[in-house]
Amino acid sequence: MGVLMLPPAHVLVADDDPELLHAVADGLVSLGADVVCASSGAELIDQLANAGPFDLVVTDIKMPWMNGLQAMLATRAAGLATAVIVMTALTDQQISARVRGLGENAILLRKPFPLSELEAAASKLLSPKPTGTTTTR
Repeated sequence: MGVLMLPPAHVLVADDDPELLHAVADGLVSLGADVVCASSGAELIDQLANAGPFDLVVTDIKMPWMNGLQAMLATRAAGLATAVIVMTALTDQQISARVRGLGENAILLRKPFPLSELEAAASKLLSPKPTGTTTTR
């Protein structure tokens, strides 16, 4: 059984749980991604500013200083439309709507999730998008 590989991608992973941070980062590296890690909302913002641009951000919601959802809303307000996978163990029903509010290139993963679910979400968000060329028939 072959593991799917992601297209070449620069990915930022943010989670304040070191075990999950490394598990997600290692999983993405094994799929071929170049991964940068952040362990707080402050570090997430710092890495976005200093180590980007990123093709994908994978972030936990609940982190110190600024949660991942707030950080991604701030990036959207700043004009960055980076694809994002939001991870959470929180059961708040408003979270789904808030993630949808980030746009069509945002996916919510509920913890715990298997690596295959992360892989499917990352593949979907990183798959080549059609360019704005118009085809006439």
